[in-house]
Amino acid sequence: MDSHALGLFLSLADNLHFGKTSREQHVSPSALSRSIKQLEEELGAPLFVRDNRSVRLTREGQQFREYASEVMNGWQAIRQTFRQDQLVLHGELSLYCSVTASYSFLYEILSSFRQDYPRIEMKLHTGDPAKAVERVQQGLEDLAIGARPDSLPAGIEFQSITRSALRFIGPQSPQLLSEEQLKNPGAHSWQDVPLILSEEGLARTRTDRWLKHHNIKPRIYAQVSGNEAIVSMVSLGFGIGVVPQIVLDNSPLAARIRIYDIQPPLTAYDIGLFALHKRLKDPLIAAFWNRR
Repeated sequence: MDSHALGLFLSLADNLHFGKTSREQHVSPSALSRSIKQLEEELGAPLFVRDNRSVRLTREGQQFREYASEVMNGWQAIRQTFRQDQLVLHGELSLYCSVTASYSFLYEILSSFRQDYPRIEMKLHTGDPAKAVERVQQGLEDLAIGARPDSLPAGIEFQSITRSALRFIGPQSPQLLSEEQLKNPGAHSWQDVPLILSEEGLARTRTDRWLKHHNIKPRIYAQVSGNEAIVSMVSLGFGIGVVPQIVLDNSPLAARIRIYDIQPPLTAYDIGLFALHKRLKDPLIAAFWNRR
């Protein structure tokens, strides 16, 4: 007994006409008769009463009709479920971002994405956001979050998520910059100011540009990887640094930090998502890129 045989039986039970049923089901009358006869032999009971003018269901045929309907409905339901499962995206995506991004705006992004695509597994790697583009270029990550550079490398796509001011920061105590130094930054006034700077990345580029504009030869106390490390060292009084406002907004050390109002301010960060252009056709990457 198979689904094809049950389908032929149900069609004949509805039509009560061998010729009409054979035409609807695209089988010959003889093939239809053989299928019904085989069912009757397997069941050990007649399902139809036939004569030259009519066809009707027996009592056993009426009972079997109920059974066959339930089986076929269940068969169609499970087939539909399996087909839908094949259409649901599943697999693995790797995403690189800073620690700050992982517990700030990324939470909402991943929460909504998880609801839409519960079978996509996310692998989250955290580190220095200055390496975001590089990790995507090298194929180490499918996607990365970081600050948009002044010019995008060839083959890299960027999608903005938020903007963040870039701040000069110092410890609450001791006071490392006087009002005069803030008003008139220059080679003489800043020559003894210890700086804690990023090893690389957009913040370092823009800080170096600012220092050069004011003819300041920096006294670099430390070069570190990651904005969180800069905040930590600044809070301990080792020097002043430059970090995005979003890092301060999410830092447990924010109360130990003072923000210096230096004019004109450094150009703000445009923070967003990086991916290789050629990989945006990948269904998993496209799903994240085009998320709601």
